[in-house]
Amino acid sequence: MGDIFVQVVILMIIAVLSVALFRRIHLPPILAYLFAGLIAGPEITSLFAHPEDMHLLAEIGIVFLLFSLGLEFSLPKLLAMRNLVFGVGLLQMLLTMLVFSLVLLFFNFSVPIALIIGGMFALSSTAIVIKQVTELGILNNRRTQLAISILLFQDLAVVPFLIAIPIMASSEHVSLTTVLFQALLKGVFVVALLLSIGKWVLPWIFREVARSRTDELFVLTTILIALLAAGLTYAFGLSMALGAFLAGMMLGESQYKYQLEADIRPFRDILMGLFFVTVGMQLDLSVLATHGIWIVPGVLALMIVKVVLVRLATRLFHCDPIEGWAAGFKLCQIGEFSFVIAALAATEGVFSTQLSSILISMGVVSMAITPWLINHSRSLAERLVGIPEFGESYEQERFSSEGMLNHVIIVGFGRVGQSVARLLKMEAIPFVAVDIDPVRVHESRNAGEPIMFGDACQKDILTGAGLDQAKLLLITFDLPDKAILLIDAAKKLNPDIEVMVRIKRDYQLDALYQAGASHVVPEMQEGSLMLISQVLHYAGVPMSRILKRVRAERKGRYDHLHGFYPGETTEISYGTEDKLEFIHAIVLNEHASCLGKSLEELNLSRLRISVRGLRREGKEATNPAESEILQKGDVLIIAGKPRRVERAERFLLEGG
Repeated sequence: MGDIFVQVVILMIIAVLSVALFRRIHLPPILAYLFAGLIAGPEITSLFAHPEDMHLLAEIGIVFLLFSLGLEFSLPKLLAMRNLVFGVGLLQMLLTMLVFSLVLLFFNFSVPIALIIGGMFALSSTAIVIKQVTELGILNNRRTQLAISILLFQDLAVVPFLIAIPIMASSEHVSLTTVLFQALLKGVFVVALLLSIGKWVLPWIFREVARSRTDELFVLTTILIALLAAGLTYAFGLSMALGAFLAGMMLGESQYKYQLEADIRPFRDILMGLFFVTVGMQLDLSVLATHGIWIVPGVLALMIVKVVLVRLATRLFHCDPIEGWAAGFKLCQIGEFSFVIAALAATEGVFSTQLSSILISMGVVSMAITPWLINHSRSLAERLVGIPEFGESYEQERFSSEGMLNHVIIVGFGRVGQSVARLLKMEAIPFVAVDIDPVRVHESRNAGEPIMFGDACQKDILTGAGLDQAKLLLITFDLPDKAILLIDAAKKLNPDIEVMVRIKRDYQLDALYQAGASHVVPEMQEGSLMLISQVLHYAGVPMSRILKRVRAERKGRYDHLHGFYPGETTEISYGTEDKLEFIHAIVLNEHASCLGKSLEELNLSRLRISVRGLRREGKEATNPAESEILQKGDVLIIAGKPRRVERAERFLLEGG
């Protein structure tokens, strides 16, 4: 037990130092985890002589990753993407498998081995692609969703390989067709069961858990649901990741979606890091040294061919050239499930151990190149297309404050920040918002808001928001300690900037003023002042005296609003589930049923939601006309209670 503890601590030290080093030289954390795995693996320090012992824990990381991905893909969205998943995904899989199998047959490989390796080369890394695009904030753009559609089919295609390999190795005569048909029936049953549970049971469970208002219970329930769904599909011989994805997809339609994603994120990121560490441990340096002259060129050739084949598959389904090439660059690596197939084939005696090591080495090398390719996928695609007009994209790119002058920087784009932004728009005052919540940034960016993702305490983020040219910095989040750090960072960049801070209570009023805040607005005290003003007005006090009283209270730091008689009851703070309505941006893809119809024909008011805006080709109409015809690529901004907005989204995408 003591040895395991020491090993884990040493592994964490290596991982932390690797991530810090790679961040310092501006390389993605994925490469740092691969490097840490190489250091800790049997090739260098032999910290873990048997890295396969950690695979189960690492695979749970993939389970949480697919659960998070499922939260992003509600059932209506998945149905709207069915042509991409079962069209482009199937065609990509067949084309890639066929091409590489024929090449291997040409080099005198046996048919079973050629088919298995061809299937391995057809798979891509869901773990790396999803993690990288999430960090870049491009998960919801059209090019990424095309890549994810292909990944979803690839994850389904893993199952036949896991079934077929033991049959190929068996000396008994077993009908492969019969086994695959039985697996298909089991798959349909499990998927139907999970979808039924997700539709009728899970919402009730989370509603009861939410009523308890216990954060620990909510987190534990989320983890338990993800693991139970993964365990159910695994028990039926299917991928654990598939069960987690289906559970997440059904919960993605509930109002608890964002809280679920926030709760699962820390576990997902830690275990995903462990997964990449185990991948790095599998890199056999002796194999790389012996066959490196063939492995590296082979990997490059493999990736180039996969890019071309993905583009060919997307072209046959009339996808945009930019989207097709960009998806190819994202998916040209060898996937993590290929390692599972290689290990199984070696265990069953279909592969030699050396061949398995070569294939795993090729996979690790391709994964190491992938983060750079994903970062530059769009620019590479545009160079290949070479036609400027194809550069138009429905993706909302990172906001640039270049050219802005005397604008307001809003840090924290929650309820308060969005309210301030609406009134600034009415007065035509320019502003830039900064928020660290990726979901909120995606929603706001889709609706055309000038928002940046990042931690505003970092000077690079403040510089990107144009702090040196800004007129006011508004801090809206209720974290006084972090606000003090932000004020300090802002004052170092621009000592003359006016800083206004919103907090809920005035407990740290003096500390914020001492840190350099120009104005501090405690929400509870200001709300009380507004109430008092109304009471005094209706009591007959002259308005001039009321305004004088309000100014005096603010100047005196709300002295008369403190010191209350305690009682047996306390005020209840309600959660986000009780809010009256929220705003949601819906991207109308080419399969949306509402295309070609006017807002008047759709009659969205009967669903008890309101249309707040329509964004088309980068331009936004705040109050679109009822006669406006909806087109492919439009972003419709609607508002209403959560369940009504979900029904409206299903209606717009699916019809009915």
